[in-house]
Amino acid sequence: MLLFVSAIKLIAEISLLAFLGQFVLGLLAGAKRDQNLFYQALSVVGRPFVVVARWLSPKLVLDRHVPLVAFLLLAFIWLAATVAKIRICLQIGVELCK
Repeated sequence: MLLFVSAIKLIAEISLLAFLGQFVLGLLAGAKRDQNLFYQALSVVGRPFVVVARWLSPKLVLDRHVPLVAFLLLAFIWLAATVAKIRICLQIGVELCK
């Protein structure tokens, strides 16, 4: 169970950092961000989560806000995985979690 929770937490962390990097790079690159190779690579990492967020969110949410919804969903998943990992580590002992 600890391995599963750690894997979910790791996937969420990688995706959150990809979204954060895409946001910062979008601010730096400006209007030409879609032509930037690194922006496109970060977009590929986050695209599955944006698709899931679009599917989960109501049609009322604008398409330009869906990446923010995906980021918030991943943040909640990361938080839940962190709490679950702490609980598991307290149950089995901290030494076994290293």
